[in-house]
Amino acid sequence: MRHAISVLLENEVGALTRMTGMFSSRGYNIDSLNVAPTNEPTISRVTLVVSGSDAAIAQLNSQLAKLVDVVNIHDMTLGDHFERELAIIKLKLATGGLARAMSLAKKYNAQILDDSQVSCTLQLTGRVSDVDAFVVAAAEVGDISAVARSGSVAVSKGEVTLSTFDQHHVLSG
Repeated sequence: MRHAISVLLENEVGALTRMTGMFSSRGYNIDSLNVAPTNEPTISRVTLVVSGSDAAIAQLNSQLAKLVDVVNIHDMTLGDHFERELAIIKLKLATGGLARAMSLAKKYNAQILDDSQVSCTLQLTGRVSDVDAFVVAAAEVGDISAVARSGSVAVSKGEVTLSTFDQHHVLSG
């Protein structure tokens, strides 16, 4: 099963390497990784996507929670959450392709960042499945010159936040 895991991680040299190394040393590939600062300058929020059995990922999460640089962790896929991704796609267009690209942008509610008769750059923010479908549809409009995807970011629904998660749920360990 696919798991989107959010981690609050101390901004320390090597912290991200130690965290991601734990996954690779156990034979798990990280499908998506997004790291960005939070409102607290000493803490980053990491969102990673990894696939595995629920039991195996639960064990990985428990081991991850023990790392000294990890402030908090939450497997978003275990509860209601919002998950989004940003994609920027550059297309090489054939004659008449710009109209098709504009139609594609309208259909997916994407933004056109750059448009000319021979090249077009589109941006879409949405659910991962929507971004996947958008990339496939874009390939039918023109030749894809570049795809840049942010990777997943996620937050829980409701009042629980990653920084208060441990007050509502006990991390096994």
